[in-house]
Amino acid sequence: MCGVAGWLAAPGCDGDALRATVDRMAATLVHRGPDDRGAWTDAAAGIGLGFRRLSVLDLSPAGRQPMVSADGRYVCVFNGEIYNHRDLRAELVRRGVGFRGASDTEVVANAAAAFGAEAGIARLWGMFALGIWDRVEGTLLLARDRLGKKPLYVTRLAGGGWLFASELKAFHAADLAALEIDPAAAAQYLRFGYVPAPRTVFRSTWKVDPGTFSVFRFGRSVRSERYWDPSALAQRAAGARRSAPVEVLASELDCLLRDAVARRMIADVPLGAFLSGGIDSSAVTAVMQAESPKPVRTFSVGFHHPEYNEAVAAEAVARHLGTEHSSLYLTAREIRDVIPALPDIYDEPFADSSQIPTLAISRLARQDVTVALSGDGGDEVFAGYDRYLAHGVAAAAYRVPLAVRSLLGAMVTRVPARWWDAAYRVASPALPARLRLPRFGRKVHTAGRLLALARADDYFWHAMSVWPDPGALVPGGETGEVTREAAGLDAEVGGLGERMILYDLMMYLPDDILTKVDRASMAVSLEVRSPLLDHRIVEWAWRLPFRLKLRAGVTKWILRQVLHRYVPPRLVDRPKAGFAIPLDHWLRGPLRDWAEHQLQPDRIEGAGLSPAPIRAAWGRHLAGMPEQHRLWVVLMWIAWRERWA
Repeated sequence: MCGVAGWLAAPGCDGDALRATVDRMAATLVHRGPDDRGAWTDAAAGIGLGFRRLSVLDLSPAGRQPMVSADGRYVCVFNGEIYNHRDLRAELVRRGVGFRGASDTEVVANAAAAFGAEAGIARLWGMFALGIWDRVEGTLLLARDRLGKKPLYVTRLAGGGWLFASELKAFHAADLAALEIDPAAAAQYLRFGYVPAPRTVFRSTWKVDPGTFSVFRFGRSVRSERYWDPSALAQRAAGARRSAPVEVLASELDCLLRDAVARRMIADVPLGAFLSGGIDSSAVTAVMQAESPKPVRTFSVGFHHPEYNEAVAAEAVARHLGTEHSSLYLTAREIRDVIPALPDIYDEPFADSSQIPTLAISRLARQDVTVALSGDGGDEVFAGYDRYLAHGVAAAAYRVPLAVRSLLGAMVTRVPARWWDAAYRVASPALPARLRLPRFGRKVHTAGRLLALARADDYFWHAMSVWPDPGALVPGGETGEVTREAAGLDAEVGGLGERMILYDLMMYLPDDILTKVDRASMAVSLEVRSPLLDHRIVEWAWRLPFRLKLRAGVTKWILRQVLHRYVPPRLVDRPKAGFAIPLDHWLRGPLRDWAEHQLQPDRIEGAGLSPAPIRAAWGRHLAGMPEQHRLWVVLMWIAWRERWA
């Protein structure tokens, strides 16, 4: 895992300025690559490439970057891991290509020479963000992996040319671009808690979309092309659903997962796994332990709040599997201490509060390992979120007249969430374990608000909206809406459940979940790999009937059938908790003074927001209403503005 940066400038530019700028950009990414640095420039061609290395495969100097292909035509900077690099290497050797070392970067560079830079990208299995300079054509190709595990930003310069980098902070260091806040992006951030791709918080700056490559030539327009398209994949799969017996399908998934895990266990450095005790991380860890000749190192984070604590479950799974396990219990003070670092770590507004335990578990793991496997992706691929449980009810509810639904929703939300929680605590012992939901009152309030929506598909967008009306917060009235077309979600894939999976895969997964994990882990120079996001598993899962993902109120049903081959159901079959923190309690308790200071009207106005709705939300939260997520979005925006804007 590494950090990449570069500048495509005018041919014949100042060589000293080119090299100095690339070096400054790469220096901001030292946390992504503390082991080595490198740069390659050609002032006559107007190109500079910078690099920071975290050594994982081939620790020798033969793995240094930027790397030139064997034929001398292509120069490559590459962040990530290619899991089929051994297969590609064997194919290239048969073609007569010679190799100097054993790194996957050398495979990437020589694949470009053998197949062409564009065609070579589609042959790569893994996670990556890369730049390939073609010395013959004078073009720069930038590409990102299929699911968006690794980040890649681009900014257009007013005088012509572009900068690219793994993180936005590199553009600040270059000091060449006018980084002005985009009000539309700010509104989208307030709606979702992140800025959806391709936008960034700045104008004239964008993210390369997952599964996409872009080709740049100075003085020409940018050409972009999708080499892997989830919308098209979903559309094809809708007409080719699998009908094999469940045992056959479970065995297929087991084989795919074992191969995906085995490929991600290839490393020349210590290896471990994140283990929450939930379905996804337990499945990955179980297969990993089955593939390992010695106990796997596993890590979990817990809280002294039973409703949020998954560490006990993780420890039980670890004992069953025989892993070497470490747990860390976080306190409010530790959370408070890490908050000031968040704007530097994420360097774009980002408000998924599980960013904090993700950072904590990354720090814990980095004490012992350099690479960790995680269960990320299971919820999006196999319909694991609570919102999927309600999709069938939602589809039926939207046949009821809007006026009736709105009245019912208003009645539900008038009852405070804490009252719903109290009633649920009384009733829950009589319910099956799979129906015992944490934070019940919050879910009831969410359902009540959803009843007032006009269309079934609005269910997903509203469920994902933190501030459903960001125009009330941002002067100018931006709505922060993302249309299906703008998000690339133009495939007709059947029912609401399938469409929700597509929405999650194309937006929530890359822009929230994978962003969170990448920045938190890279902040401590830890590489995280996600076997459940092997594109072969994603493609296989799309062909499953939805009823094998969500069955009789049980999410991720087919994945559970595989997990139960390794771990008894009693250890893992419990309500989903998520990687959440007790933010609601802490904002009323140990974090209250800090939040009150940040949410003073003058500070809110100084961050470009309207104080009235935010202060009203703060008052409701202190009175017991669940407003913590809206408040966290605002708190992170204020912190980011103070650091970067």
